[in-house]
Amino acid sequence: MAEEKLLSIRNLKTRFFTPEGVVKAVNGVSFNVPKGKTLGVLGESGCGKSVTAMSILRLVPDPPGKISADAITFEGRDLLSLSPADIRKIRGNDIGMIFQEPMTSLNPVYTIGNQISEALILHRGLNNSDALDMAIEQLKLVGIPAPEKRVREYPHQLSGGMRQRAMIAMAISCRPQLLIADEPTTALDVTIQAQILDLMLELQETLGMAMMMITHDLGVISEVSDDIVVMYAGQVVESISVNTLFGGAKHPYTKGLLASNPVMGRKFKTGKKRLNEIVGSVPSLISLPSGCLFKDRCPIAFEKCKQRPPLFTIDKAHQVRCWKVEAKAVDDGLIESVCNTDTDDASNRPAE
Repeated sequence: MAEEKLLSIRNLKTRFFTPEGVVKAVNGVSFNVPKGKTLGVLGESGCGKSVTAMSILRLVPDPPGKISADAITFEGRDLLSLSPADIRKIRGNDIGMIFQEPMTSLNPVYTIGNQISEALILHRGLNNSDALDMAIEQLKLVGIPAPEKRVREYPHQLSGGMRQRAMIAMAISCRPQLLIADEPTTALDVTIQAQILDLMLELQETLGMAMMMITHDLGVISEVSDDIVVMYAGQVVESISVNTLFGGAKHPYTKGLLASNPVMGRKFKTGKKRLNEIVGSVPSLISLPSGCLFKDRCPIAFEKCKQRPPLFTIDKAHQVRCWKVEAKAVDDGLIESVCNTDTDDASNRPAE
């Protein structure tokens, strides 16, 4: 039985018009988030992950930003065609969002209780007293101790971990069908990160919501995701299931991210432990290079990389934007055969 799509994005493009030129922050992104499942969005800083999330909720200011897409469909409704009033009814109600920095996302002059209550008053029609009682229940749900006290405190009075839990309480207060979490564990220590991830998984199971997890952390991705899209320079370069990611990734960028992940006991020829790196940096989004956007950093680039590759479909759950995938498919006769190729064979070595 096919998974039911909750969110479907087709050919999303987000531009920022600046004095220096047009920034192509998101450049033709497409993916689906099924009901009750988690989609991980992976990539380094500046690849377009956060702008994609902001574009879904139409939070990109216009001007200087401009959002366009063939469709951004949520439960059969095209979010781009909704009036400002209608999209506000969806934000914080049907779709919740956890922003990157809780200290800057929380309003410093309002109590935690007031900030959680706001969505309940707006979307659920509760009065101030009932909304505050519900805010206390939300803080209990996310594991904040002494919620009756914390609900009357200000963000600066909470620790980083508690602020993040308060943000989660705000995001789920109206029981959204989709929760977008933008780097929810950034700047937290490892122990608190694990607690936050466990909490989110528990809430997902309890509430039955879908999640879109945005991160550059492979550990977070592997912990919570069902499927993953890897973004680079505003494009999706690989779409893959989490079960296939660590053994079956095909795009050189995805492989580079995996190789740069710290592994206990990893040693190189020198006998010293060190991390691999992806040489170079993300190209300017104002003046994108021709051809494959990764070619200048790619260890296996060849002549055809001077042309812009499409997304090649390996199987139902795996797409790759790389000419090497097509080349291998041509050699073997079928694109499906790429799934079974050795990642260290000749087709993956740098061209002479």
